[in-house]
This record gives sequence, structure tokens and C-alpha cells, in this order.
Amino acid sequence: MVVHGPAETLEEAARMRGIDPAAVIKTMVVRRSDDDYVFVLVPGDRMIDWPKVRARLDERRLSLADGNEAFDATGYRPGTITPLGASREWPVLADQRLADREVSIGAGRRGWSITIDGSDLMELLSADVADVTKQAGVDDHD
Repeated sequence: MVVHGPAETLEEAARMRGIDPAAVIKTMVVRRSDDDYVFVLVPGDRMIDWPKVRARLDERRLSLADGNEAFDATGYRPGTITPLGASREWPVLADQRLADREVSIGAGRRGWSITIDGSDLMELLSADVADVTKQAGVDDHD
């Protein structure tokens, strides 16, 4: 467990944790349908590639949960969301770039994180690991 204090940006969080921004995991709560969610783990320097995620989950329609939805689904407020210790166990879909490297994931409280081998984390979470992200800033009009 690393206690580093709250950060305003992902880059600041990475600096406080002493790691590359790509190793910071962004935990996204994606809604498949009413009361059906999946955690999508995204490297800090990337973003969800919606066509890839829809294909991997075999879903036509997906959306990001808003802050209240995410809280109801996980027990965590935005900025503290993690699949670790969430109030409900949702499936985890993790980008393949998080495996085989040291990563940092939020620990459920602002300013707290856990640094762990990405492959070990994926195993711990029984994550489906696949290519589900794209370079940040790439617009596919989706």
C-alpha cells in the first residue's frame, strides 16, 4: 500500500507514486444494462476503444456509469473506484498493456494506491485480458 496524498491529475498521481503514467490504472465502470456493470482497467496514457470493448463483451450498447451509478454499483466515489473491495463483484476487463509490468491501482481511498505486478493483479481479479484501448486523443467518431 502506498499513501501519497490526493492528486489533481493522472500525471501528478504518477509522479507521486514514482511510476510512469502508463502504469497508473484508470478503473472505469461501464454499464451493460440496468444493474449490470463491468470494470474496465485502462492504462493511464490510453483510453477505452469502444468498438473493441463492445466486441470483447459481445454487447451492442455500452456506456460509462455516471458518478452516482458508479457509487451505487461499487460503493466507491469517483476518484477512488477500484475493483478491489468493491461492494459488488463485477467482471473485470483489463487492457493487455497492464500485464507483465509493475502497475499502480487505486486502493479505494483518495491518495492511496497499491503497486503490484500487473499479471498478478489480473490473476487476482480473474480479469479478461485483451486489447481494449487506444492512444489517448485518437478520435474514431464512435
